[in-house]
Amino acid sequence: MPDAHELSSGLLRVFVEVARLGSFTAAGNRLGYTQSAISRQISALEDEAGTPLFDRLPRGVRPTEPGRRLLLHAEAVLDRLEAARRELADLRELATGRLRVGAFATADASLVPKAIAAFRAAYPAVTVTLTEGYTPGLADRLRDGELDVAILSGDGPFDGLDLRKLRDDTMLVALPAGHRLARRRRVRLVDLADEEWIAGSDRPEETLIRSCLAHGFRPRIGFVARDWLAKQGFVAAGVGITLIPSIAAESVRPDICLVQLHPDEVPVRAVHAATSAGVALSPATRAFLDIIDD
Repeated sequence: MPDAHELSSGLLRVFVEVARLGSFTAAGNRLGYTQSAISRQISALEDEAGTPLFDRLPRGVRPTEPGRRLLLHAEAVLDRLEAARRELADLRELATGRLRVGAFATADASLVPKAIAAFRAAYPAVTVTLTEGYTPGLADRLRDGELDVAILSGDGPFDGLDLRKLRDDTMLVALPAGHRLARRRRVRLVDLADEEWIAGSDRPEETLIRSCLAHGFRPRIGFVARDWLAKQGFVAAGVGITLIPSIAAESVRPDICLVQLHPDEVPVRAVHAATSAGVALSPATRAFLDIIDD
């Protein structure tokens, strides 16, 4: 049994077809109904309208003045419904739409650009925008509905978000090209106890180098630089050393050497693709998640 909206829409289609053809019989043939079924539906619409909509003539029917007024609105309503159906179909098929992506800075070095490039190649009609920021702010923007998906790092808290873990991001030591340890395959944190560090904060507890605290020394922070490209600049100039996430390793400048840390000491952070919990994912968001998780 159709609901009221489906019934009204169906009645309007019958009404418009009768008005265009001037005949219950012709409209029935066009729509696949009997003449009596068309007559009943027009009578039901007239009851709903509270006035006759057609004059019944010896040869066919003709809209009354109320019928002519209703016809203008009915055609407009049906046109809008058809446009809405086409737009919804386009969204399902990713022939239109938008995708709002958020990501932390090092994810934008390689992981996110590659995913966006693959997405745009597959779905060129979808508009993609990118917001870069720190994980807590991106999480808040997801919760507020300002982003469709965000690439986040760490262990949260991520209340109100659905997470899809993409990988574990291990840290590498970035050294100046002429550093005494630059040719080593692997180093231990204790080997770096006397080094000057470039960090994102003057409090090592708040940075990626907090692992040093668990291995017997407090790292000496020479300069604070939040941007990972700036950190590389300081390292390349020989001012200090830093940690570089493996997620960004392929984008590191060539005058820096990356050395692995001992497996027992290497800092690791999780990388997640996050969406807002309880929110229906758009077709574009689902497609992007499949691509970045491939």
